[in-house]
Amino acid sequence: MKKLLITLFIPLFTLCLCQKVELRAVTDSSQVFKGEIAGMPVTMQLYFAGIADCSLYQYFVDGWYYYDKYQKKIPVTGIYDYGKLSLYNFGSKQKQNSKVFKDQITSPQKVEKANEIAETLSPQEYIVFEQDNPKENSISGNFYLNKKAQPAKLFTGNDMIYRYNNYLILPNNKKINTFDFINKHGGNRLISYASGENGNRILLYFEHSSNLNACGRCGASEGEKGYRILYFTKDWNYKNYEEFLTESCMENIYDTTETKSQDRKILKYKINKSSSSPAYTFTVDIKNASIAKSK
Repeated sequence: MKKLLITLFIPLFTLCLCQKVELRAVTDSSQVFKGEIAGMPVTMQLYFAGIADCSLYQYFVDGWYYYDKYQKKIPVTGIYDYGKLSLYNFGSKQKQNSKVFKDQITSPQKVEKANEIAETLSPQEYIVFEQDNPKENSISGNFYLNKKAQPAKLFTGNDMIYRYNNYLILPNNKKINTFDFINKHGGNRLISYASGENGNRILLYFEHSSNLNACGRCGASEGEKGYRILYFTKDWNYKNYEEFLTESCMENIYDTTETKSQDRKILKYKINKSSSSPAYTFTVDIKNASIAKSK
C-alpha cells in the first residue's frame, strides 16, 4: 500500500511542478548579434554607453565585431537612434575620437547629425543598420570602407541594446518576454494564474514610466499603473492580452477609488471620466486571475 501511495504521489508532484509560472525581470545593457558583411559571417557585441540626451530610444553604444573566420575584434563606437544603429571605427584614434564624438552629441538634433559629426573625425570604417520593417527577422544596412559600400545584415528583428525584459516562465518548457509583445517598459509583477475551459490566464500588476523619452509628453511621470490579463491556450500558447489602467498620465486617469474585500482577494476600482473614456469600474478577482469591467 505504501509503495502504491508513493507511485501515485510522484506523478502528481511532477505535474504540480510542471504547472508553475514565474516572472523574471532582467535588464539588459548589452547584446550579442550575429550577421554578415559582404556575405561573410560576423559576430558583434554592443554595450549601452549612456543616453545621448533624454530618450532611452537614443543612446551611445560601444563594443566590437569580428569576422567569424578570423575572430579578431574590431572596436566600434556609435549611437542607437530609434532603431537606426550607426557604428564607427576610428583606427588608431579609436579611444580619443570616440570621446570627441560623444562629447559633440548633446541633443536630439545632434543625434540626427551623428554621421556628419563622425565624418569630421575620419572614421576608418563604419556600419549603418536601418530598421525599416520591425516585423522582419533581419535588419539590413551598409558597411563603408574607403568610400565603398558593401551590404551588411543583422540576423535579428530588434537591434535595441538596452532592454527591460520581463520573462514569463511557463509550463511545457515555454518562455515569453513581455518586451516583445506588450511594450518595452517592463515593470510587470506576477499576481496569479488560473485555468478555465477556454485555456489559461495570467494576471499581472504593472507600474512603469509613461514615456521612455523624458523630453516627451509625460516623460517625467511614473504614472502608468494597472493590471494585465494574458490569455493562453490549454497548451500555453500565447493568444492575446487585456489592459486595465488604474493610473495613467498618457490617458489622463487619476484619483482612482479602490475597494478591497475582507480577504483582499477581490479588488474593485472606480475609474473617473477621462479625456478618452467615460467613467467605469472593474473588479479584479485575484484567485481566478480574472477581471470584469462594468459601467
